[in-house]
Amino acid sequence: MTEINLDMFQAGAVAALVYCLGRFLIEKVPVLNKYCIPAPVVGGLIFSILNLCLHLSGVAEIGFDSTLQTVFMTIFFCTVGFTACFSLLKKGGIQVLMYLGLALGMVILQDLIGGGLAGVFGIDPKLGLCMGSIPLVGGHGTSAAFGPMLEKNFGVVGATTVAIAAATFGLVAGGVMGGPLARRRIQKHGLHSTALEENITDAEAEEKTTIHPQRFVNASLFIAVAIGAGTLVVALFKSWGITVPGYIGAMLVAVVIRNVWDAGKKEVPMPEIDSLGNLSLQLFLAMALMGLKLWQLASLAVPMIVILLVQTILMASYAYFAVFNLMGRDYEAAAMTTAFCGFGMGATPNAMANMGVLADRYGPCPRAYFIVPLVGSLFIDMFNSGILTIFINLFP
Repeated sequence: MTEINLDMFQAGAVAALVYCLGRFLIEKVPVLNKYCIPAPVVGGLIFSILNLCLHLSGVAEIGFDSTLQTVFMTIFFCTVGFTACFSLLKKGGIQVLMYLGLALGMVILQDLIGGGLAGVFGIDPKLGLCMGSIPLVGGHGTSAAFGPMLEKNFGVVGATTVAIAAATFGLVAGGVMGGPLARRRIQKHGLHSTALEENITDAEAEEKTTIHPQRFVNASLFIAVAIGAGTLVVALFKSWGITVPGYIGAMLVAVVIRNVWDAGKKEVPMPEIDSLGNLSLQLFLAMALMGLKLWQLASLAVPMIVILLVQTILMASYAYFAVFNLMGRDYEAAAMTTAFCGFGMGATPNAMANMGVLADRYGPCPRAYFIVPLVGSLFIDMFNSGILTIFINLFP
């Protein structure tokens, strides 16, 4: 079999083309846009399926230098750290803390189920985490970060492929189940939007800031410093015998920088940091999907189906009963129920899409629109990474 190996620069170029292909297909295929499937996931899966066909036919196998994948991953998670503004968490009040607590409870349950059922099937419990909160609450980004780390540091064969496959399943499942659950609550309890009565308007949303070239330079400097200092944090964890993903240090340093700057009333160029993070995420995901070895899924088909079905039933029950009841049993709670299915099984864009459909039909839900992205985008990735690190080091 011929081996085709792409160097670092060729891999980066192919990743860009794969992302463009995914973006083109999303524009042309409505179902992909409906379920908020990310462009690099679409393009990357097509590339990995092509690689699977070449492998099975014995013609060739495509490999590539993953150096840039690691760079893009670290940049993206570093930018996630910069979004962790604790003054916003305080502004959201008790409901933000409650919603975050519910999300953390789901993270723990997903990992217990993933690791526990993996043990029942005689599979490495660490691989079970790749069917737990790594792909579900974490999504494709966390899957593409933790998968290679589990393979390299713990010898968990197929971790990346399993996690990415589970994340793709989660995106679709979260989009499908969220709406019916919320609609059932609304109809059963006769709920309706109270936004006009409470005089809550879109004007309360954060104002978008124009992006400036010099601010882009400043954003790059913030990221570079956080990544560099983060390597020292990772080394410190290692000296304590704790294994963490390489990006954790950069993310933690970014959290500190952001909140120190906020305390000093200094401006952090967040629009530019977000733009650099989004670009890095797209290319990172494209390269992660390109590297999938789908032939590794054959022996895991039955365990994956069982574990993911259990996770789906858990999510539906948890959102329908726990989230709705604890978040107030009103229309806003119903909106947060459908959103919880979105980011608890897939990603925050899924959650926002679920709420968007609900709001179009039943009316605005401004509190949910504030709380969900605050928890789903700013805080859950950071807490999920910490919980996963604990489980990885606890599982044999």
